[in-house]
Amino acid sequence: MNLIKFIEDFPDEHSCRLHFKGIREQQGIICKSCGSTKHYWLQGKWQWQCTECRFRTTLRSGSMMENAKLPFRMWYLAMAFMSFSKKGISATELQRQLGHKRYEPIWFMMHKIRKAMGNRDALYKLTDMVEFDEGCFETEIDNESRTSLKRGRGSERQVNVAVMAESTPLEDVRTGRRSNHCRYFKMRVLESYQKDEINQVIEDNITEKTIVFSDKSTSYVDISNFVEVHITEKSSKRTTISTLPWVHIAISNAKRTLLGIYHKIKGKYLQLYLDEFCYKLNRRYFGERLFDRLTIAVSNNYWYNNG
Repeated sequence: MNLIKFIEDFPDEHSCRLHFKGIREQQGIICKSCGSTKHYWLQGKWQWQCTECRFRTTLRSGSMMENAKLPFRMWYLAMAFMSFSKKGISATELQRQLGHKRYEPIWFMMHKIRKAMGNRDALYKLTDMVEFDEGCFETEIDNESRTSLKRGRGSERQVNVAVMAESTPLEDVRTGRRSNHCRYFKMRVLESYQKDEINQVIEDNITEKTIVFSDKSTSYVDISNFVEVHITEKSSKRTTISTLPWVHIAISNAKRTLLGIYHKIKGKYLQLYLDEFCYKLNRRYFGERLFDRLTIAVSNNYWYNNG
């Protein structure tokens, strides 16, 4: 979907509400009271009513829009701007485009959408052949941390991020030349550089029947316990180019994207921005379908976390 088609399909608040209702019904309504999936629509109330316990579910309830006060069309416009742009859009620019008086509601809405993106990608694990490494991202020091820092450059500005890239080996039949095609990416902010946290990241994001490539970091010594094969090479320029090319391409692109749009990001929000980057990167071939997939993620995201 492009901007012209978006304006045609969603000219007002009512059209957005109707579309969101259709998506919710396709995904299935779950009663918060009894867990039943059988409901009927109350047109006059714009609510679903459970056939078992008669508990009512609003249009926003059970979605990322729950408790939100911004109109549906503003949410749809935000999802459109965030999905139409290859790199992204800042909350300040989105506020200007939407003509909203206050910055905070727009900023909060965008983070809710990013959370939906991250939770959607969290449903899937990487498999086959996976490159694994870490990158350092510079973040803004908040006021609480700033008072405890010593003078000079502090390491508190650097945040370690685990980066995973699922690749598939390819071979040209005519030339015999071998190469790798990268499919999906995952990025997870690390609180520490300990092997226990690395193990948890591997277990949460990579399937057991996987071949993992990494350098010989001491934090990676237990990875072989969670995957089929763990192949390590001593970290060098050659390793970066031949063994771990996709993770370093992803790190470079992510840093360039975040720096170009947001300049400085607080460490506690870095994961949300990385979720947006990976969500769009993993769906780079979706084209005009990306907006539709994003509306689905926002519509039923609540039940992925609490259902």
